[in-house]
Amino acid sequence: MRCQVRYRCSGRNHFIRLLGLFIACVLLRQTLIRADADQVQSGNGTSQQERKAKSEVETDSGQPSAESPQLNAGGARPSSLNTTVVVTAARMDIPLTENPASTTVVSQEVLRMMPKAIAAEEALQLVPGVKVDNQANGERVHLSIRGVGLLTERGVRGIKVLLDGVPLNDPTGFAPDLFDVDWATIQRIEVIRGPASALYGGAAAGGVLNIQTRDGGTKPVGGDVSGSVGSYGFWKALGEAGGTVKEWNYRVSASGSAGDGYRAHTKFDSTNIYGKFTWTPKKSLRLTAIIAGTHFFNENAEGLNLGWLQQDRRMANPDAIAFNEYQSTNRVTTAVNGRVDLTMNQELSFTAYFRHTQWRESVPSSIQHRTFDAPGGILQYTVHSGAGRIKNHFSVGTDLEGQTIDEFRKPNLGLAAEGTEFLSLERIGQRGLAFYFLDRVELGPRWGLMVDLRCDQIRNELKDQLQAGGLDLSGKNSLVKPTARLGFSWNRDARFGVFGSWEQGFLPPATEELANNPYHLGGFNPDLVPSTLQGEEFGARGSFGKRFYYDAVFFHLDTENDFGRYRIPSRPLETFYRNAGNSRRFGLETAINWYPVDPLAIRLAYTFSDFVYTDIKSIQGDFQNRVMPNSPRNRLYVDLEYKFGRHWFIGGAAELQSQWYVDPSNLLTAQGYTLVHPRIGFQWQRDNRRIELMLSSRNVFGKEYIAFTEPDPDGNSFQPAPTQEVFFGARIWLDSQ
Repeated sequence: MRCQVRYRCSGRNHFIRLLGLFIACVLLRQTLIRADADQVQSGNGTSQQERKAKSEVETDSGQPSAESPQLNAGGARPSSLNTTVVVTAARMDIPLTENPASTTVVSQEVLRMMPKAIAAEEALQLVPGVKVDNQANGERVHLSIRGVGLLTERGVRGIKVLLDGVPLNDPTGFAPDLFDVDWATIQRIEVIRGPASALYGGAAAGGVLNIQTRDGGTKPVGGDVSGSVGSYGFWKALGEAGGTVKEWNYRVSASGSAGDGYRAHTKFDSTNIYGKFTWTPKKSLRLTAIIAGTHFFNENAEGLNLGWLQQDRRMANPDAIAFNEYQSTNRVTTAVNGRVDLTMNQELSFTAYFRHTQWRESVPSSIQHRTFDAPGGILQYTVHSGAGRIKNHFSVGTDLEGQTIDEFRKPNLGLAAEGTEFLSLERIGQRGLAFYFLDRVELGPRWGLMVDLRCDQIRNELKDQLQAGGLDLSGKNSLVKPTARLGFSWNRDARFGVFGSWEQGFLPPATEELANNPYHLGGFNPDLVPSTLQGEEFGARGSFGKRFYYDAVFFHLDTENDFGRYRIPSRPLETFYRNAGNSRRFGLETAINWYPVDPLAIRLAYTFSDFVYTDIKSIQGDFQNRVMPNSPRNRLYVDLEYKFGRHWFIGGAAELQSQWYVDPSNLLTAQGYTLVHPRIGFQWQRDNRRIELMLSSRNVFGKEYIAFTEPDPDGNSFQPAPTQEVFFGARIWLDSQ
């Protein structure tokens, strides 16, 4: 028996309509450009130097030399209102003020405050609309934007993650983890919130996370060492070295961390090695080579039900102990990316990469082994044209992604002891191919328009190498999907601007959903179709004077065929997935930076979420108009920092979250909470030596609360968070560079 599942978008006719709309826009753009060019004497177009003058220049210390008048999460107060921050997450260099999408830049001012620097929630706490659930008080997290990826059992779904331009997602859009990211080495993070599938395909249904590590310094040799220790056996050590020698810039880092975790059976340890080498023989050519190695191991305590929670909130789920549940990841990544200026107004950028991963997981039903080999590449051509008031920036590109997964499962006999019988033995081949077109038009100094079109083809093929009982579970799964995005921006002046966009997104079934087949031990789940999203957003950003900066966005999303989990009586220890329902989502995202006096900085991020399932199928029953689980209506994060004397700073944060529902029945709630996180630090510098010390506490008053919940079919939904934690960290620069 062979099963084949093939689904296509309604699709090619729809894609032809989108292509026709795009061609019409291009023709209109060309007409406007030519008409405007006739009115000016110079027809040389926008020079490369003019474009590069807009770019933000950063020093090796991580401090921007000039900040945008628009909001950066935690950015230093702008020194000038005439400077511009340029973001690249939109696949072309675009000033933040002209980007017709909700975008936040996380700068060093936030990143240096991280007490542990091991997980995403520390870095993204001041980005509204982003929710990070830390599953074991270590590096393993769930990441969601506007509810996309909110109920994922593990990994990151629907959010494109780029590390120095290298994608961490597989062809289905699934990023299994963020273990490759050493958060202590990050220079800045760009976050696009809202559907961006027209930019990056199904991986970006909820948004984009563009992470950039530090470069080496300007001197031939420099570096730093840092270390931190804290509650529940936590420690981390990091060493970096880097510099510039002629046309070469380099940075290498190595770090290790470990901890016992707050709950029983949540120990973890990690090792990260990262090397980045950039060659710039001339201004028109830049090549960067990357080689990285990652090891991560974590015990998995699983969630608790109410009875266990009341008995001992620090206990592990009994199954986690009996079967010694854990995950182990070892990965090597190599990549090269570059940018070539073909002419003064044309450029070519490219990325090629290869990842090899060995992964093992112990769960009650089995011990699963996977070996991943994932090659990929990106090629993009950009041309800048126009003169006078109307300028155009046009890009065309292709993404090519592949992945081969060799997988087998054996029974878990208890305490992670493997049986000899194969439960499954299969090879999964995945391929993603996409073509995209981006067009941004500047209509004078105030107006900007942007059109993005993309078509994705995703293929999955499974080869059943076991064929137990003579049953061949081999199969195929394919998808063709076009998406579009239209946006505008209008800036009255440097202090006030508005923007809006209409966006499409889609989530293809990922490896985890496909590979868990409710009908057989092996093969693909044949019931799954892509989840789709469509919506709008409107926002305003700007400043009042030189001390108050704001960003506010309202959005609406409609989704269809959202994924949900379920269990079946014949295999009660396994989780399966189906298209469970549709939703309607409204939200408000606000961020504020306020500098009332020079030594004081106040930063705020507020998110209002109204996420409702219009219809949903769940283990608790079938419902209509129920609030999405794990989606609190209100979330607020406020951070204050005051510098005093020559060397000292003191600060603190308050974190508030309202109550939320545990499952789609909306009968059980988890209580909200308010937490306080104080810190105090010391900075000293003399000649080429610099030291920074920081003592911090999280949840200083020791409140008992639930970090997040999952709609677990067995009711093991609650993930208790740590009570009071204390951390001390030190960083020493061997050369201030």
